[in-house]
Amino acid sequence: MKHIPDFPHAIDDTKTAKDWVKTLSAYREPSTWRSSFELAVSIGPFLLLWGLAWMSMSISPWLTLAISTVNALFLLRLFTIQHDCGHGSFFRQRALSDWVGRVIGVLTLTPYAVWRRTHSIHHSSAGNLGKRGIGDIVTLTVDEYNALSRFERLRYRLYRNPLILFGFGPGYLFLLQNRLPFGLMNSARYWISAMGTNLAIVAALGAIWYFGGFAALLLIFLPTTILAATAGMWLFYVQHQFEDTHWSVEADWHLHDAALEGSSHYIMPPILQWFSANIGIHHVHHLYSRIPFYRLTEVLRDHAELAQANRMTIPESLSCARLHLWDTQRQQLISFAQARALYG
Repeated sequence: MKHIPDFPHAIDDTKTAKDWVKTLSAYREPSTWRSSFELAVSIGPFLLLWGLAWMSMSISPWLTLAISTVNALFLLRLFTIQHDCGHGSFFRQRALSDWVGRVIGVLTLTPYAVWRRTHSIHHSSAGNLGKRGIGDIVTLTVDEYNALSRFERLRYRLYRNPLILFGFGPGYLFLLQNRLPFGLMNSARYWISAMGTNLAIVAALGAIWYFGGFAALLLIFLPTTILAATAGMWLFYVQHQFEDTHWSVEADWHLHDAALEGSSHYIMPPILQWFSANIGIHHVHHLYSRIPFYRLTEVLRDHAELAQANRMTIPESLSCARLHLWDTQRQQLISFAQARALYG
């Protein structure tokens, strides 16, 4: 699958990725009014739907589940706002962005300082074969996979299996893994972030259980959280795990080239683009992460080359789930079956 079939040279060859950074700097300034509005229309409906779901428990559990399912979309949007806060792109005042991010982190079960640091590592090393392991989907090369023992191959196959990655994985990541600052265990700052978030979550869940019982946790909290986490996991996956993505050894790796070429432009219906806060315009985001999410569409409007680059539709993205290994010879992400056919 080629993601730019009609635009083999969609990015102007005379303009380097670094040149684009200079162009995109014009879009970096957030609007306090606009950011406040986007936060209000995200957290307001989220809290309202939580209340409606709570009241509906006395009517029908199926109605409660339906409301919780819709509310997962608002939780996904809140996570993306937290994501912008982590990049310092949501408010001009960094302290304000950080406190908004911390509060949202309780709703998304994500310790803000821990996530901000690991995500920063992801941005600074995406596509670098020499710096994998923190803030990304584990991806092996064909040669690395072939060098594994039979047990290690099985473990990697299980990890990359869609049922594990998008079924078990989101719940494990947000409910369990996020409770400890994995990868940053030696820093008191990140322990404070994780434990502070955990205490706030325990207090909130205790109140929910006290006033609403186990049913409120089962019918509202868990469905909303798990569905939002699953959608978020899928979006993160397709943003970098596509056939013509970019990986290179450290000696050949360049930050801006990897950002532009290794991130997809995920084409979604307008309603899904709204709920995901334009995170599908990921190639622009990775190239200049200080752009507020609501200004990413301005970039595409003003620069047709970027609007046509790395495009991937939802039907096309489904085949990305079968891609597992980086082929260093062909410079493509391939499936286990392709690797077996090509290299035995």
